[in-house]
Amino acid sequence: MTRTKPIATIDPEAKGVTLINIYEVATDNQTKLVKLLAEGTEKVMRTMRGFVSVSIHQSLDGTRVANYAQWESKEDFDRMLKSPEAQAQMKQFAALAKSVSPVLYRVSSVHRG
Repeated sequence: MTRTKPIATIDPEAKGVTLINIYEVATDNQTKLVKLLAEGTEKVMRTMRGFVSVSIHQSLDGTRVANYAQWESKEDFDRMLKSPEAQAQMKQFAALAKSVSPVLYRVSSVHRG
């Protein structure tokens, strides 16, 4: 049986979890981190069980990168954290940052225009 992949969505009814990780960076490291996050996602994170999506955002002032990652469940997210491949990637990401602030969330509400 083929398992359908979940689609990235922001929906309070969704059962998944969202990691919002803010990296504070020197301006000369912002583009490097964005590239490394994209490469790491393609090579490692998207191969993990329960991975839904990653969206990478650059602040306009060049000092921050936001990583918005969706996982099917907290258990899938926790399993990823224990993976040696993911741990190696996360160390590379952190090495380019002054600080890293990862927090796991659930969507509470969505308001559209």
